[in-house]
Amino acid sequence: MKTVKKFTLLVLAAITVAGSLSSCATVFGGKVVESQKRRPAQGEPRREVKVGMLVADILLFPLVSLPVDFATGAIYKPRTVPDPEKPTLSGAQGKVKK
Repeated sequence: MKTVKKFTLLVLAAITVAGSLSSCATVFGGKVVESQKRRPAQGEPRREVKVGMLVADILLFPLVSLPVDFATGAIYKPRTVPDPEKPTLSGAQGKVKK
């Protein structure tokens, strides 16, 4: 009876560790920034999902990795804020706008 308890605990621990390490975006997606963690406020654009990470999550461990990646925000692309100091191309003529 004691070995059955030990075996059950070992299996549950292995499942927990495998589940935490199986989330593709959490493991391979890099550092999670603040824009990935928080929900967009009303009027802000929606967060974009990393399609490659989503497909990998669905194919490998969908029941475990999808909730982990969405809960941590690692599945979302980081939002880039345009730098006002950098010139950007404007229009079809390619005029530099400051």
